Amino acid sequence: MTQHKKGWLNREGAFAAFATGPLTDFWRKREECEFAGVDEVPVRYVRFCSKEHDRVIVVCPGRIESYVKYAELAYDLFHCGFDVLIIDHRGQGRSGRMLSDTHRGHVVKFSDYVEDFDLFYQQEVAPGPWRKRYVLAHSMGGAITTLWLEKNPDAFDAVALCAPMFGITLRWPEWMVRHLLDWAEGHPRIREGYAIGTGRWRALPFSVNVLTHSRERYRRNLRFYADEPALRVGGPTWHWVREGILAGEQVLAGATAITTPMLLLQAEEERVVDNRAHYRFCELRAAAGHPCEGETPYVINGAYHEILFEKDSMRARALNAIIAFFDRHD
Repeated sequence: MTQHKKGWLNREGAFAAFATGPLTDFWRKREECEFAGVDEVPVRYVRFCSKEHDRVIVVCPGRIESYVKYAELAYDLFHCGFDVLIIDHRGQGRSGRMLSDTHRGHVVKFSDYVEDFDLFYQQEVAPGPWRKRYVLAHSMGGAITTLWLEKNPDAFDAVALCAPMFGITLRWPEWMVRHLLDWAEGHPRIREGYAIGTGRWRALPFSVNVLTHSRERYRRNLRFYADEPALRVGGPTWHWVREGILAGEQVLAGATAITTPMLLLQAEEERVVDNRAHYRFCELRAAAGHPCEGETPYVINGAYHEILFEKDSMRARALNAIIAFFDRHD
């Protein structure tokens, strides 16, 4: 294990010093760029590159996230010898919004995310100088990446998915949710309003969060929103929920078309996405002769949804598995 990787196991103990020192210095070296996505919506992305690297990892974040949040991950991947590119999906981060209420998590069509990713790949990733190209995607980003891979299975050398959104955990029976969503589609003011039980962004106490067990990383993420209010995104719209559910169904329907080597990491204490869909996805790929690594999800014991922002021990286990997987496909 390299000296850098050893540091993953005891970073939280001196997290403030790391964040204000080495991490801040690294973040200042970023390149922030932009391209026009579907319907001319501006899509932002960031890159960290070195002439010494010949491999790149494209990071595809989850719902409401920004590349600003992913500085620590970029730092770790970069120091493992990879260039790093991170996209801000439309409707969140520093990219353009579709609604006047910028807190509403909304998209016109889920396929818009996928088409944006295709433009990103064609303009930034494909022409690049790298010998090997990988993807690391989280949650909604996992669904976006997987749908894109169904039509572009040879574009990347390997893909790691962290808690991918192949199904959404619902509070009510599925038949009831679908009925409400279909009804909302016929009422524009409702379909573009916050889904029931959600609203504008607000800072929740660490004690009630179901995303990470790491108090240090959770606090740091809240500070991003305090320092840059424009990053805030609240609950999803009714329409986004409908699009998200349909996207998960499309992922499973097209799973057999994906031949790209894939590692699927799963959070044991998941509260956001439906872990059952992960097992179904792995079963479908295995039956088609293209099994995921290990044939089943790689479970991070004790982890909440945000595996890459978990406590040191869980995060290190996940990162080591991801890097080892990419190294096997070098």
